[in-house]
Amino acid sequence: MTTAVGGASRSTAGALRLVEGRTTEPQTVDITDYLRAMAAHCPYLAPSASRGLTGWTVYEIAGNAQAAEAEVFHAGVQAAEWIRVLTTRPHGALVCENIVLLGGDSAAHRELMAWPPWALKHLYGPVGLMFGKFWAGEEHTDRGRHIPVPPVSFLPVRCAVRPVDPRFLEDTPDLAHSLASAVDDGRDVFRGLPCDWKAVKQWASSLFVPQRPASPPKQPAARRSS
Repeated sequence: MTTAVGGASRSTAGALRLVEGRTTEPQTVDITDYLRAMAAHCPYLAPSASRGLTGWTVYEIAGNAQAAEAEVFHAGVQAAEWIRVLTTRPHGALVCENIVLLGGDSAAHRELMAWPPWALKHLYGPVGLMFGKFWAGEEHTDRGRHIPVPPVSFLPVRCAVRPVDPRFLEDTPDLAHSLASAVDDGRDVFRGLPCDWKAVKQWASSLFVPQRPASPPKQPAARRSS
């Protein structure tokens, strides 16, 4: 059966099994210490969490990689459209949704979170949303500072901080510019695009992908092998 989420059609429902619906205090994954440590690196995290504006939805991979990849994308669309509704409300700029992946290993999570965030950044950057990706056990530094190691793999979606976030996209200047000048005018981000994941992925693969040989997870796997 084909359904639609945020304008994007889907025919792969079930490839991700919902483990825990949206909550501000997940019970199926232990993120308390991680969030406390991350608050020192992100000044918006503590205010967001204290107001109940940081949500977590936990999924388990339950289908083949291709179908699960499509479902990760649709989960991202659903989270993005949810945030768009809330941005005009009090403290709307602090809203953050996180999509957690369980099942499989870190390598599988890396593959599943390669193309979907890349497409989502280009779809939702112009309306002011920022997507990221973290996988369990990832070790990373930011300007020489050690970033806490995530206990789970997850894809965060939040309102962009326009004076700061474009620097995270320095390898993709067009994307950085669209984020810096973003305005959410209520547009359908899929206007002019086919709405199924296979077509969206083909479109996303035509976009410039920065060559980062030292950090292969930054670049979608299919592009690396082309």
